[in-house]
Amino acid sequence: MKSIEVAVSLRKPIEFITVEDYLEGEKDSPIRHEYVDGHVFAMAGASDRHNRIAINLTSRLNDSLSDGPCAVFMSDMKLVVDANTYYYPDVVVACDPPGDDRYTRRQPILIVEITSHTTERTDRFEKLPAYKRISGLKECVLAAQDQMFIETHRMIDGQWRAEVLTKQEEELRLDSVGLSLTLAEIYRNAELDTPSKD
Repeated sequence: MKSIEVAVSLRKPIEFITVEDYLEGEKDSPIRHEYVDGHVFAMAGASDRHNRIAINLTSRLNDSLSDGPCAVFMSDMKLVVDANTYYYPDVVVACDPPGDDRYTRRQPILIVEITSHTTERTDRFEKLPAYKRISGLKECVLAAQDQMFIETHRMIDGQWRAEVLTKQEEELRLDSVGLSLTLAEIYRNAELDTPSKD
């Protein structure tokens, strides 16, 4: 992949390339890129809040899954959505063995995206519908990084159903992995914005 200077805070395609060139170039690229229909998109850096939430979730998931066939990955594992779409979810639990390709996974059961004001539109209107097309995916979670807000999309009886949580004592129930966490645990040390009092 060519070395390209981009404004990584903007989700604009860099250039048109083949899947093969994308996958090969991504192995050595200092910047992660997502791939959609021949276009690559540079990934923006993450805030301390984003990282804290991801660590809180990942550490609990890792402890819960330590002896099973599934594994949790945080932000650097490519997920194959379809033949022309590759994303880097913030947190993903996948159950497929690595095989010959240790850079991608294809069988997620749980995906978490930690949203910000700059990524929420992409996470909600591009990635979430794409994730829901993945066969075998059981849950997809959108977690806001600036306020206590969790939106879970869960496959129940062949249909996606949504649940919203906003209070620290409420529990995020992750049926796909048999784990429940309170919002207080998920947002621990994230130093959220204090709502203004008008």
